[in-house]
Amino acid sequence: MPPGAGSFGVMALLDELLDRATRFEPLTDDEVRRLAALGKESPEALHAGAAAIRNDIFGPRITYSKKVFIPLTKLCRDSCGYCTFARPPSPTERAYLSLEEVLAIASAGQAAGCKEALFTLGDKPERKWAQARAELESLGHRTTVSYLAAACRAVLEETSLLPHANPGAMTGEEIELLREVSVSQGMMLETISENLLRRGGAHFGAPDKKPAVRLETLEAAGRARVPFTTGILIGIGESPEDRVEALLAIRAAHERHGHIHEVIVQNFRAKSSTPMEAWPEPAAADMRTAIALARLILPPEVVIQSPPNLAPRDYGTYLDAGLSDWGGVSPVTQDHVNPEAPWPQLDELRAVTEERGFLLLQRTAVHPRYCATPLVLERWIDAGLRSRLLDAVDAEGYRREEGAGVWYSGAEAAPPERARIALEQAHARAWAVPGRLIRGPLNRALDRAQASETLSEEEVCLLFSARGAEAERLYTVADELRREAVGDDVTYVVNRNINYTNMCYFRCGFCAFSKGPRSLNLRGEPYLLTPEEVASRAREAWDKGATEVCMQGGIHHSFTSAHYLDYLRAVKEEVPGVHVHAFTALEVFQGAAASNLSVYDFLAQLRDAGLKTLPGTAAEILDDDIRALICPDKLTTSEWCEVHRAAHALGLRSNATIMFGTVEGPRNWARHLEVVRRLHVELSSVGPGLFEFVPLPFVHMAAPIYLKGKARRGPTFEEALKMHAVARIALHGFIPNIQVSWVKMGVEGSKLALQAGCNDLGGTLMNENISRAAGASHGQGLEAEEMEALVRSIGRTARRRTTLYEAVSC
Repeated sequence: MPPGAGSFGVMALLDELLDRATRFEPLTDDEVRRLAALGKESPEALHAGAAAIRNDIFGPRITYSKKVFIPLTKLCRDSCGYCTFARPPSPTERAYLSLEEVLAIASAGQAAGCKEALFTLGDKPERKWAQARAELESLGHRTTVSYLAAACRAVLEETSLLPHANPGAMTGEEIELLREVSVSQGMMLETISENLLRRGGAHFGAPDKKPAVRLETLEAAGRARVPFTTGILIGIGESPEDRVEALLAIRAAHERHGHIHEVIVQNFRAKSSTPMEAWPEPAAADMRTAIALARLILPPEVVIQSPPNLAPRDYGTYLDAGLSDWGGVSPVTQDHVNPEAPWPQLDELRAVTEERGFLLLQRTAVHPRYCATPLVLERWIDAGLRSRLLDAVDAEGYRREEGAGVWYSGAEAAPPERARIALEQAHARAWAVPGRLIRGPLNRALDRAQASETLSEEEVCLLFSARGAEAERLYTVADELRREAVGDDVTYVVNRNINYTNMCYFRCGFCAFSKGPRSLNLRGEPYLLTPEEVASRAREAWDKGATEVCMQGGIHHSFTSAHYLDYLRAVKEEVPGVHVHAFTALEVFQGAAASNLSVYDFLAQLRDAGLKTLPGTAAEILDDDIRALICPDKLTTSEWCEVHRAAHALGLRSNATIMFGTVEGPRNWARHLEVVRRLHVELSSVGPGLFEFVPLPFVHMAAPIYLKGKARRGPTFEEALKMHAVARIALHGFIPNIQVSWVKMGVEGSKLALQAGCNDLGGTLMNENISRAAGASHGQGLEAEEMEALVRSIGRTARRRTTLYEAVSC
């Protein structure tokens, strides 16, 4: 054999296995063992491969949970050689925290902005200690887990925190009990080496550390559909091969149940006054390799975590080996398991993360994959906890900001400063600075968009997940395409909204405007304008310079086609020259059905009476899975599209909208944009297509679906900004005009949207009741002068337009 031929073959095999792993091809157990063995000679290759996988899955996101640590009891029936958390009973100390003490700790955490209440405690102390049994009995409980459930429930009832329960090995019944009062649970597997149970081993005298007991807890958690935390402990006497076997056992459990949301790779810390106080601690290089192997072995959706406080000088280097989560970090309580190791300050954690090109994001006690959509919430989270999670997360399942001064759609708060900074970075092309991370698939999608290629639904969905440098490049591309499509002018129309009735028999969960037998009658009294009153308002608008009136209303139980025609004729008789932009697809559909007319025939009557264009509202989310949740009795996606097809066949025009931020997410948004794009292409084959697209962020404050705990608080500002940018990109070459709703986004938010792909401010409105009924604080109208001042403030030129984007001389 030529010199070096053997090592060349070894490296070739390592490269082949790493190549398959980084392409997300599952390796067999034997291939994993081979990979780990080969990697001993080239750990840097393992680290690079693991980092590449992490980058493709999570992009620039590195997460953590802001938690408060609640040590319910420090009694334990196990005696581990490295542990200082567990203590024997003391006649001068209670065995358990009282519920009052639990709530005091939780309340302090809530005041400090925490969202997770981490309950950590010893394994089954009542089976060893008489004091534990007696104290539990006095508290009205037979087991520690029963008392833990009561403590979790108290935290849920008295604070906004979400419990994570970590009581060690559990039975299926105990896991089910805790599932009702915690959003996630955990137990470190640590190792599956039986050798550590022998005399002198780390787990001698620890019956709950038997591998079979721990593995059965993993299985029981999977059967109970509990998002579960587990992990391995590095440096307690196990071999590198033992670590691989433990990771393979975790992988096997997850493949059966899909429940392992995170795996902790934790380093042993030697502590004084323990049997292992002289034991050597693992080196940072060993930790990086263990983290890399965890990332390479476990399925891509499993998050790899390592606590930063246990390696204060080295934890930043873990990011080079595929780490994607720092775990829980507390601004309030110490790490009671490792009290010698203080948590890093969040500013430090952010700095360490960002200096390596990543973005630090907060999450809740359950990772996004288990709480981001209605379907996964239903599967993984107890029904009594789902509303708490919905209220705490954004559309991807990450923790959203809360409290005074936070932007919500329709509210008075200013957009977050970081959004303005992101746009400045976008325009400076700071995303191109070496070291800033953008996922390859997302970068390629933006390259294709920049080349005016049509993106797939999958690519559009990916764009919605952009954060950090990715979002900056997204805004850059969107604004460049805006300039290419329509130039730098910002358009607006002088119009008036006339909502002729708020009485409606439909039960759309997001709507606080309608009043009827099925509504909550939240804001205002039911009303119904006469045709004469509507015509009078149109005349008033015309006299003030309006060129358009937009008429929409609830679906009144007594309406037929004649009522809509009466409104239309009254307006056209009073103001013949005004452009009437009126009647959603739902109004058209209902009016036709109530009069035994086809949609086509009813639209022909409306056209002949003076209707020019249809608003694209009532679209909400054009994905019937979501419509079934937020507007179950409304027309379907195909019915909405059919109304617009019929309108265009008759020579009418229409736009399209999206109402987003209730329960849906990026996948549904991408589907909606695909429906709109395809519809536009179809309509363009017979005449002009859709003339504009209008994102409408959900206003949650008085919406029934939110008040019932079945929706989020609308989109975050970043989600709203990305919606406008992605719409520009997804519809580029098709629909030229992307409008920002100043009513929903606010004046300052609208300025930012105009720098992220938008070119139109919509209408002056004069009256806008629907958003205000849902809790919006923005005024009912902006004067043309205010519109123009807004545009000038961002260095652009305002241009007044008609409904169909023709120029209007002032």
